Amino acid sequence: MAVQRAWYLLQTKPRQEERARENLENQGYDCFAPKLSAERIRRGKRQTVVEPMFPGYLFIYLDQVADNWRPIRSTRGVSRMVTFNDMPLPVDSDIIEELRQRVAGQEPQSELKSGDTVQICQGAFADLDAIFECYDGTERVVLLLNLLHRTQRLTMPLASIRRV
Repeated sequence: MAVQRAWYLLQTKPRQEERARENLENQGYDCFAPKLSAERIRRGKRQTVVEPMFPGYLFIYLDQVADNWRPIRSTRGVSRMVTFNDMPLPVDSDIIEELRQRVAGQEPQSELKSGDTVQICQGAFADLDAIFECYDGTERVVLLLNLLHRTQRLTMPLASIRRV
């Protein structure tokens, strides 16, 4: 019987994704815990933080799940293997590759200042240029958009714009 290697999903204990990943890698397992950089307001200041893309979960690359089941379950930081009908279901490797490309291509957005030119990337106004006015909370921005020779104020998610 040929050994088939595949990616599987593990649930970690709350806020212990990094601990579980480190402990599993120390045991020789190949793990993947994708992370994103996001802007958050902490102590009144806007900061870029790196946080898990899937909080509470990580992916592990295994060849024989039955042989590796016991060490994985007893690893610090790991809660359980995600199963369906009491059987772990492999995650398509194309999905993992797509996640790796998205994480690798991500670049943190630098602090925007009032008057900066930005481009809208998503929604009805996609591909239009606008002027950044201010932040509206942690995840939203106020933009000035020139429509029909009038300047309109527009509020939208921070993730849907990029600096030009």
